[in-house]
Amino acid sequence: MFYSFRKIEQIRFGVDRLTNPVDQTQNMALTFYRNQVKTAFYTVYSRKPFGEYTVGATGPLIPKRSWTAEMKLFYQEKKKEVPGTPFYFKMTLVGWLFAVLVVGFFCYLTYSSLKPPLSKSVETMEMAQTPSVGDIYFGHFETYEEPGNALTATIGFGWFKVLQVNGNQYNLAKSTDMHKTSKPKEQLNSTAFEAQGIPSVLTEQEGYMIHFKSTDGKTTFYITDKK
Repeated sequence: MFYSFRKIEQIRFGVDRLTNPVDQTQNMALTFYRNQVKTAFYTVYSRKPFGEYTVGATGPLIPKRSWTAEMKLFYQEKKKEVPGTPFYFKMTLVGWLFAVLVVGFFCYLTYSSLKPPLSKSVETMEMAQTPSVGDIYFGHFETYEEPGNALTATIGFGWFKVLQVNGNQYNLAKSTDMHKTSKPKEQLNSTAFEAQGIPSVLTEQEGYMIHFKSTDGKTTFYITDKK
């Protein structure tokens, strides 16, 4: 990230009436500065100026331990005459953009935490209800005569009906109009079902999805819609 630190000259005074403690044959100059810090996001100036005595205008620095009482008094008098800066802190364009993004992000977090949850759709609420006798669902089943052997798999898409409910055990009947490939549910028969169902247990029910597993472990029902 861009960063710079430097001292900026504010004003310079000639010092002719004081004796140079380092070299009495040379005049002195008193220069006041302010520190400046610049980054990609802001610029800052120090509020209090500070001064330095030098031999001549551009000569070597006179250390503070060498300052006489007259030099210290002159320093305090001239410090009051140092002009102020146009600003002490100023955001850059990049800084303002970053600040807006940060404020917007926290406003979004606050809004997200306070806004009421979205109302569930009718379909979601219906799918969240505990299956009961007579309920009709759409989805597909997968039956494996040998677990894990895809060659023995049978897959069918269509409607299913709950014939019996006993605790967590459900008797699911397939539609007489089952298809090996997926088709729009509106095109499939949802009124005629096999007389004998498959004993199954409910294994998962969340959002738009319900899963049943047959008690013999061979068939899994994947439900996505309710009639």
